[in-house]
Order: sequence, then C-alpha cells, then structure tokens
Amino acid sequence: MIDLLEESPGKLEKLINDLFAEIDDNEPDVQAYLELASSDELLKSTRELVDQPLKGIPGTIKDNIQTLGFKTTCGSKFLEDYDSVYDATVIKSLKEAGSPVLGKANMDEFAMGSSTENSYFQTTRNPHDLSRVPGGSSGGSAAAVAADEAVYALGSDTGGSVRHPAAFCGVVGMKPTYGLVSRYGLTAFASSLDQIGPITKDVYDSALLLNYLARHDEMDSTSAVKKTPDYTEGIDRGIEGLKVGLPKEYFGKELDSRIQEKAKKWRKTFENLGADVVEISLPNTEYAIATYYIIASSEASANLARFDGVRYTSRADTDSIEELFSRSRDEGFGPEVKRRILLGTYALSAGYYDEYYGKAQKARRLIKQDFDRAFENVDLIAAPTSPTPAFKIGEKIEDPLEMYLSDVFIVPVNLAGIPAMSMPGGKVNDLPVGMQIMGGSLAEKKILRAGYAFERNFED
Repeated sequence: MIDLLEESPGKLEKLINDLFAEIDDNEPDVQAYLELASSDELLKSTRELVDQPLKGIPGTIKDNIQTLGFKTTCGSKFLEDYDSVYDATVIKSLKEAGSPVLGKANMDEFAMGSSTENSYFQTTRNPHDLSRVPGGSSGGSAAAVAADEAVYALGSDTGGSVRHPAAFCGVVGMKPTYGLVSRYGLTAFASSLDQIGPITKDVYDSALLLNYLARHDEMDSTSAVKKTPDYTEGIDRGIEGLKVGLPKEYFGKELDSRIQEKAKKWRKTFENLGADVVEISLPNTEYAIATYYIIASSEASANLARFDGVRYTSRADTDSIEELFSRSRDEGFGPEVKRRILLGTYALSAGYYDEYYGKAQKARRLIKQDFDRAFENVDLIAAPTSPTPAFKIGEKIEDPLEMYLSDVFIVPVNLAGIPAMSMPGGKVNDLPVGMQIMGGSLAEKKILRAGYAFERNFED
C-alpha cells in the first residue's frame, strides 16, 4: 500500500479499475463479496481524497460492521434486508483518513464458524484452491485480499476469525489487544472477546492501518487507550536480542507433520535474525476450546436475544406475538447460530450457571495467567495459526466438534485479551500455512516489528 500512497491520482484511478477487473474475473469463483460499491462512485472519491493520508485507497469491510450506504447482513437471512443506519467508528476513522468502502465481504453467519460455509448467502472459496474453504469467520475479507480483489480488508476476531482465514489464504491478519480498536458499530457476537482487525497483503500495511483503527472511543465502554503510537515507526529496527518462546503445547500430535517441518524453518529464521528462541509451556491450553465455546456461546445467547422479528429483521408471517418471536428466530437463524444459542442458554440456565459458565470463567483466568507468566520471560510467542492447511469444502461442516478443534491454537489469545498476528509461513502442497506471533497486552509494535523482519527474511 505504501507505493500507492506515493503515486499520482492517475495511478490510483488505475488501481480502482484494476480492482474491478480482478473482481469481474475472480468473483464468480471466489464469491468473497456480498455487496459492491459503484466503480464510478469510487473513482469520484479517489479524485476528491488524494490530499488525505490514505489517498482514496478503498477498503473491504466484513459484513458485520455497520457501513452507511450498504447493508449489514452478518451473513444471515435474518438481516438480509437491513440497511446500515450509521457508520461504525472504524469506518468513520478510515473515511476521515481518505479510505472509501469498496464493498462488504461474506462471512459465517453472525461470525460463528471457521470456514465461511455458514453464510446464508453463499460459500466463499479459497483463491489458492477453489475446492477448499478460506477459513472463517472473516473468510470473505481474507479471500478478497488474497485474490487481489481488495487492497485491504477489515474482519472481526472473536476466536481467531481474522487470523484463521488469513492463515488459510496466505495473507496477514492482525488481532489487536482487546479494547485497542473500537467495537462501536460491530454487531456483537461475544462482547468480552470481539475485536476488529485488518487483513492485508503484508505486515507494513497492517501497521499503517492500525494507526487509523487504534484510538479511544467514548462510544465503546471497553475502549482502553487514549493515546496510541505510530505503529509504522521503527518497524524496520529488527529483532536482535528479543526472546521468542515456542509453546510446546502448540506442537503436539494434533499439528500436521508438514507444518511441524515448517516450524523448524520459522525457528531458524528467528535465530538468524538474532532472536533467542526458547521452548515455553502454556499448560492450560488444553482447556481453551471448551472454555471458549462455553463463554462465547453464552454471550452470543444474550447478544442475539435482540433479534426477535420485531426490529430490523425479517419476520414470520403470523398474528400471534409468541409465534412471531419463535418462528422468526427459527426461520431467520441458521443451524450453527441456533446450536450456539442453545449451548449458551443451557450454560447460563439456573442450576447449570456455576457448573459451566462459572467454571469456564475460572479456566479463562488460568489461561490468561499462563500468558502473563510467559511474557515475564519472553518478549513474544510464535506458533502455528492452525493445525492444518485449508480443508475441503464440506469436509467438516457436518461435524461441529471437528470444526471447533481447528481453532485450537487461536482461541487462547482471545480469552487472554492479548494481540496476535498471523502471517504467511510457507506452503504445504501449494496451500498456505500460517504462523502467528503473540505478544503481551498492547505489544502490537513489537509484534509488527518481528513480523516485518520475519517477512523479509523467511525462505520456504
């Protein structure tokens, strides 16, 4: 993106035309978008925005982020006719910086899924192999960037939903510290876990975008920081002297042996850059999946109670108010959303709250303490993003537990509220493999610096 910021308006107009040419060529197969802006309107915006920091470079937005002039469907039948009535804070920030919206990207319904097969509208396909999933739930965002249909995209990461598709599609996905980026205008899935993050071609672009995304917002009660640094400053300093931990729990039998081999090259790259690489332990990792799916489903059950067939949503055709609620939700929600609402409602119900939700919160605290202790001894943690490369469309959709286990290396970060970035770590049989770099709270600059150095020196 940095080259585009230095180009003339004519080159930026060429960018818009090139993007729409790629969309025309690739979109019938990839199906990353649910809605697109008019190319004429974008070209007009480019001419008007050349004096602003982002020069009119457009962004692609996950369809659970409120965006004026577009629908915000969350990939759900329930919201198929819902027009956004305001801009989310992140959209306002990007527009103020001169970045208009190119389009809204497909996603798993209400961000619940790891494959983008749960969208009501269409199944997005992995640009590297159209028979495979792009990951989820921000699969449309990652696929658009990977297919050259977008310069950058925004996704949301509740349990890895930015990093997971970034890994499967071979791009960079950043999950910031919880509270660093405003959630105002993001349709809530699990409020204590959700975070918006950028998906980009390279690490520098993630740092650049974070400069506009990371800011205090009074509209978000969890907004944590009033002043943020320039994330691009010093990104090229290198990582000599940093200590990088490799958690042994992330390199067990569930990890594809081919990715195990890639990890040896990751370690060598860090060592060649002057980092001290050591083995560490995050012993409560084994509880992360169960903990996450209890907490996330419980919060989803509460957050999705507002979708009742009365406000903003499609509704069942009935004269009975009771049937209106029950039938609208039954007809509007897809099977994965219903599954998680039921799980969450059960976990929060009288007689089971302490047994499930209460214990999950205790386990969450233990997982966070693992990371706190680790970062007393290391600067960063490096690990695989996913235990496998992208799997076939339809391969796991009928087995929810198998699907959930694909998130085993990414949900701990959300439970701990820390930042992490997935970036390309080589290929296995022509399929991208993701490596994630994790840091302590507000360690984005350190993560980006390490990722920038790794990106320029890693050889597959």
